[in-house]
Amino acid sequence: MRVTEAQLARLREIASIERNVILEHLGREGQDPAESLTIVPSVDELVVRELRDDLLEERGREAEFLLARLAGRSSADDAAEHRRNADELEFSLLREIAEACPALTAGVWEAAGRLGTGFRAAAP
Repeated sequence: MRVTEAQLARLREIASIERNVILEHLGREGQDPAESLTIVPSVDELVVRELRDDLLEERGREAEFLLARLAGRSSADDAAEHRRNADELEFSLLREIAEACPALTAGVWEAAGRLGTGFRAAAP
């Protein structure tokens, strides 16, 4: 995975527009702007999510990942296992993004912070 400076600038521009739209929508619904700013992902985190989705699609694992996320929300006995598996896959992709694009490291850590804590990340 390689992201050029021009690609990163374009991704950040698109993510900034997306973030502003989300914030405006929440404001129009009457949500406190201070609260909205804490729950809406940063521009870099939105870029990281886009790159994560691209990696999943490139590797043909998008459906598997989304189904694991969906199963992890269920009340089934194995829901925790599905959450853990999806978190492990996502964390490995996030590490790959951070290595490939150090400028997004803060966004990667924000995204990783939203993952569950019930998995063990492998050492580098």
